[in-house]
Amino acid sequence: MNRCQYASEHNASERDLLRKRVSVIFQLSPHPKPCEYQMDLPLFPHFTLRLSLFSALLLLALNANANETVRGVILTDQLSHPWGMAFLSADEILITERVGRLRRFVNGKLLPKAIEGLPEISAIGQGGLLDIALHPDYPNNGWIYLSYVAGDGDGIGTEVVRGKLKGDRLQQIEKIFTLLPKSKPGYHFGSRIAFDHQGYLYITLGDRGDRPRAQDLADHAGSVIRLHGDGSIPTDNPFYNQKGKRAEIYSYGHRNLQGATTNPKSGAIWTHEHGPQGGDEINIIHSGANYGWPIITYGVNYGSGTPIGEGKAKAGVEQPLYYWVPSIAPSGMTFYSGDKIPQWQGDLFVGSLKFQLLVRLGIQEDKVISEERLFEGEFGRIRDVRTGVDGYLYLLTDADRGKLIRLENAP
Repeated sequence: MNRCQYASEHNASERDLLRKRVSVIFQLSPHPKPCEYQMDLPLFPHFTLRLSLFSALLLLALNANANETVRGVILTDQLSHPWGMAFLSADEILITERVGRLRRFVNGKLLPKAIEGLPEISAIGQGGLLDIALHPDYPNNGWIYLSYVAGDGDGIGTEVVRGKLKGDRLQQIEKIFTLLPKSKPGYHFGSRIAFDHQGYLYITLGDRGDRPRAQDLADHAGSVIRLHGDGSIPTDNPFYNQKGKRAEIYSYGHRNLQGATTNPKSGAIWTHEHGPQGGDEINIIHSGANYGWPIITYGVNYGSGTPIGEGKAKAGVEQPLYYWVPSIAPSGMTFYSGDKIPQWQGDLFVGSLKFQLLVRLGIQEDKVISEERLFEGEFGRIRDVRTGVDGYLYLLTDADRGKLIRLENAP
């Protein structure tokens, strides 16, 4: 997949016009080939773009409809490394903190008391209390899902429970998934939770820092799990009843997935994952598909820059829908489906930990046609991004004093 990347640094007056440095990446063709034209755009002095004529016109249109009117409103900065959020209503948000607390943000205020009744959580390294999601029929059944890291005699790993909130306590706790086998490292746990339009539950899992595990179908690590909401295994899962293979696995060959969302149009599950040094990916998840790690990757080994695996492509192995070199360290992802920022309707948003920014991706027919980078350095490391039930876009930042931020059009 061919990609052309453009970046520009602007002086102060130009930043007043464009608000922040903007980086735009175009997917021009499914086949590798150089961009075809070179031209200078007067909007970007001293900045030469090499791109197709279509993409040049698209870039001009994008900047003509710039987003400097969108602002971030910090609702609280009293969260400890928040990781995920779920909207119970327009007035209440549940927020996970990696240290093991589940918090409530109600009517514009962060309540001081954490929710009780959570399972035992191992807040080790990158692990702790991670994602949260509501069952699609939550108004009727009340099920809340949490992913977290827990230990036993064999090590630590990702688990998922569901429960029902009664007052300030999570009750009727049911453990519905445990990664097997568990291991010692304190990193690459995943883990995001998402439901598709049919009500299937998807759980993303990292490779636990042990590359070969992502290709081992007897091992949950480095896979996307698909379950019914009660934790039972769908009989049409690709490896159901296959000897020596984990029936919960839906796709495999993943490194460390920290973003998952449902495409509101197609109902497909979209994910992103961290590459090594370079090679962060966005993928659309398909049944039984191998996404390549560590056989193929657009990244290289840290420090040495030496190749990993067999190259960037291999027959029978999925290519990413989109990738970043250098890495942005993505976390959190949502299709914006609200009505409060209409110019962003239908776009895909991804948080960046490394560059402390929000990535906006234009999507057309399941292809990324543009990338814009927003709020660089303004808020910190963006851990999660969600569309609220009130129609706004919300961010969480990863810090000792993590923030909950609402994005909105400025008056």
